[in-house]
Amino acid sequence: MKEVRKLLLVQFCAMVTVALLLVVLFETGLLEPGIAAGEVSAAEVSLTFVVELATIAIIPTALRLFKFKKIEADLQLRHELALRKWGVLRLSMLEAVLLLNTMLYYVFMNTSFGYLAIIVGLCLPFVYPSEDKCLMEAFMDTEKEA
Repeated sequence: MKEVRKLLLVQFCAMVTVALLLVVLFETGLLEPGIAAGEVSAAEVSLTFVVELATIAIIPTALRLFKFKKIEADLQLRHELALRKWGVLRLSMLEAVLLLNTMLYYVFMNTSFGYLAIIVGLCLPFVYPSEDKCLMEAFMDTEKEA
């Protein structure tokens, strides 16, 4: 279990670190913010719509991922292996939209992307891979039967 938790913790910390590094690089001017800012194009509007929709769909899916019957059954059967597989997937889903929204905010200087990145950031404590949480998620069914 410790190896799985360590893997999830490394992925979690890496995600937060990369997002914060992007913010620092853009805010200090090492990377140029607002390269595509200015006149709103059809491509930007379409991209905004797609990313907003994806973010709105991914957040609740990632937060409730372990409640889906198939995934819950997999966790009951394979415990640590399933926790590794589904935990990495859940973090990857949130990581993708966090980094995408952070990058797009600085590219377009569109506050919608910034707000979405903040919302994803507020969801991160709910998926933090603490030792107790990993044990609880990997051995869900044994608690129900007891």
